[in-house]
Amino acid sequence: MDEIIIVGAGIGGLTLGLALHQAGIACRIYESVPDVKAIGVGINLLPHATKELAALGLEDALARVAVKTRDATFFNRFGQLIYQEPLGRAAGYDHPQFSTHRGDLQMILLDAFRSRAGADRIVTNSHCVGVAQDEAGVTATFSDGPGGKNRLAVRGRVAISCDGINSAVRKQFFPDEGEPRYSGVNMWRGVTRWKPMLSGASMVRAGWLSHGKMVIYPIRDADTDGLQLINWVAEIETPNYRKRDWNRAGSIEDFIGAFADWHFDWLDVPAFVRAADLVLEFPMVDQDPLPRWSFGRVTLLGDAAHPMVPRGSNGAGQAILDVRALTTALREHADPVAALAAYEAQRLEATARVVLTNRTNPPDAILREVYERTRDRPFAAIGDVISHEELVALSEGYKRIAGYSKDALRG
Repeated sequence: MDEIIIVGAGIGGLTLGLALHQAGIACRIYESVPDVKAIGVGINLLPHATKELAALGLEDALARVAVKTRDATFFNRFGQLIYQEPLGRAAGYDHPQFSTHRGDLQMILLDAFRSRAGADRIVTNSHCVGVAQDEAGVTATFSDGPGGKNRLAVRGRVAISCDGINSAVRKQFFPDEGEPRYSGVNMWRGVTRWKPMLSGASMVRAGWLSHGKMVIYPIRDADTDGLQLINWVAEIETPNYRKRDWNRAGSIEDFIGAFADWHFDWLDVPAFVRAADLVLEFPMVDQDPLPRWSFGRVTLLGDAAHPMVPRGSNGAGQAILDVRALTTALREHADPVAALAAYEAQRLEATARVVLTNRTNPPDAILREVYERTRDRPFAAIGDVISHEELVALSEGYKRIAGYSKDALRG
């Protein structure tokens, strides 16, 4: 067959399917689970990602379920304001920043793909166990779900691995890579129905990793009862962790002590966390950047290519930028091997910079600077600790590296 084989129906795989369909390139998505469901917690779509999703005709659907994030606000663990800046359209971008439920985003992508390309273009209960290729095409082999004994061989023109950090295709080409690299920080994530806080569309970062850091932002607008669905992430330096699993339940008692005295005038953090509908535990992990992604007619995309620690609200965004680059390359190059090489040349180094910057100087490095300079004590005035110009430079520097500075997007 002359189809593109897409391995994985996550955000990267579904967005790629939509982009290829829009470009008139036949594709089919193979997903490991028997039924794609709306799971997970919050996710952010920065303006470089929403620009691409808008080009796929999805902005209105996203706007109906997401919060248009208006500002980033940073506090120390004593509730003192460090820095605030506008985001998305409030900052003058042509496209919004959306904060939404990961499940809502995935369902929008899934429904759009099925309605546009056809329900038969996504095949579930198909777990990729490996790929092989020759001069004429590629063969991907699937089992009937993880651990399934039955095998199905699918022939295509190209295979794109969008199957995440535990990608079977990545492991085939890099068998000795080893386990994901643990950052030393464990995360507990949850969602709580709560009254709007601050602007009602704020992304809050507070505290620091050594004593406890929180990221808090609404992902659905207020319902008739006046409550929003608000996503939160507790991050604490922790020597031990369990294997990455998006859906492993966590215990509030394992981390709530770090936030016991976080009673701010805009939020009682312990009460807010204890009111959570759901708590998940997840280690903050990534992998060292790879020397290459493309092997003839096979390449990697999204987390399969460049898993990164979630400290820049940018993992999904980088996968979506991969989609644009790969789709363009496949349109411009008749030779699929040349197309995948061109895609890699455009995205490999760019994403490596983001992976490494997320380890050292993502936006929350603002919190680290204040923590270190104050030695974790309250301050009289933030200007005595760090200048406004330094705060702006930290924020703008990340935007340039991640590809969503205003100049980059308008260019």
